[in-house]
Amino acid sequence: MSKAQQQPSLFESLIPIVFLITLLSFNVLFWDDTLQGANQVALMSAAALSGILGLRKGFTWTNMRAQIVKSISTAMPAILILLLIGALAGTWLISGVVPILIYYGLDVLHPAIFLFAAVVASGIVSLATGSSWSTIATIGVALLGIGDAMGYDKAIVAGAIISGAYFGDKISPLSDTTNLAPAVAGTDLFTHIKYMLYTTVPSMTITLIIFLVMGFTNSATLSETHINDVQQAISQTFVITPWLFLVPAVLFTIIVLKVPPLPALGAGVLLGGVAAVIFQPQIIKELSGVSHNYFKASYIAVMQAVYGNTAINTPNPAMNDLFTAGGMAGMLQTIWLIISAMVFGGIMEANGMLKKITRSILKLVQKDSSLIASTAFSCIFFNITASDQYISIVVPGEMYHDAFEDRGLKPEVLSRTLEDSGTVTSVLVPWNTGGATQARVLGVPTLSYLPYAFFNLISPLMTLLFAYLHIKIRKFKKGE
Repeated sequence: MSKAQQQPSLFESLIPIVFLITLLSFNVLFWDDTLQGANQVALMSAAALSGILGLRKGFTWTNMRAQIVKSISTAMPAILILLLIGALAGTWLISGVVPILIYYGLDVLHPAIFLFAAVVASGIVSLATGSSWSTIATIGVALLGIGDAMGYDKAIVAGAIISGAYFGDKISPLSDTTNLAPAVAGTDLFTHIKYMLYTTVPSMTITLIIFLVMGFTNSATLSETHINDVQQAISQTFVITPWLFLVPAVLFTIIVLKVPPLPALGAGVLLGGVAAVIFQPQIIKELSGVSHNYFKASYIAVMQAVYGNTAINTPNPAMNDLFTAGGMAGMLQTIWLIISAMVFGGIMEANGMLKKITRSILKLVQKDSSLIASTAFSCIFFNITASDQYISIVVPGEMYHDAFEDRGLKPEVLSRTLEDSGTVTSVLVPWNTGGATQARVLGVPTLSYLPYAFFNLISPLMTLLFAYLHIKIRKFKKGE
């Protein structure tokens, strides 16, 4: 028999979150790599606790399960993209595309300006393609290799890449989140982008200055001999030819033409496989272990690069870490993490706990600045609890839409707040689809690159600063 549903109190709603944070803290203390399973179990345990509390309040398991399935379904595009990114990393490695980008990048980029250039390059590509994920999986991986060859800490380089990629993603008219935020808030795309520049440009300017100073400060300790060793190891292992630049050029063209991410990345995987067969016969034979039948060797090597681990040995063993990829299988732990996060978010949503927390926040709103701050914190809250950047935009957007309207604030104020706080902070949460994906793609733990993702850290602070100083806060005039 089922009893009447009772809405949870604020205290009851916070219990699973406090429990989750406690377990995650223990994981950080006791494990070097929490993605191996510790974080997944923590999320599932917190979900179970939320479910037990929900059952005590009269919520049914059937409804909880339905919401879990709904939450997981929202993450399915991200999961499929993640699998293709793993495949792309494998084929672009064996084709020589990533190695050649590293090789020529070391010639072009001076260590002193490398971090600055990494931000700019990532930003330009992301702006052109509208996708931070595709940018990080392609040019980001190459830039990480260049920075590593120069002697930079991978976490710092990852922070620069992520800062640039999310800047471009945030203001590109091709970006899904840039289109989603104004749609939820009730304004048009280009009004949203223009208004967002007020906070985005200062945030990026500060970011560029920080990385420029860091580059000139650290470049004196970087070894020119180390850079030459890397280039020599690449040239002795791979066929170096400018023709390989056609692969990323074609892929970026496909993305700019607004081809959806899944078929675009699929085309990138195919292009990488074809390039490997044409340009890297020695790599193909070595990886496959077949020398007498090139068709068989090509099939085995490319297929293995798509689905499994690939490790290419070079004359310099110290460089071999640059030339490894995990394929689709390397993404499975991240997918496990995303599914676990969706289970937790789904049960919290089904039991009314997320709604209770956000409604409690709304009661504290008294001024325009506090309303904007509440929206920003809610976006971050949903990135932490619901673990998906789309939810962190849609749910707060729907929650606060009427409140912004009642206070006479124009919809672009809401849409800018959603982007400044929702889009860019998803990559800072280890179990969020954004944070989990980029940590796996770049091979750098989320909490390691978090202190250096300056643009992502500054953006929500900038929107709060503008709110409390009442800078460029648009309100309806009489008669509007």
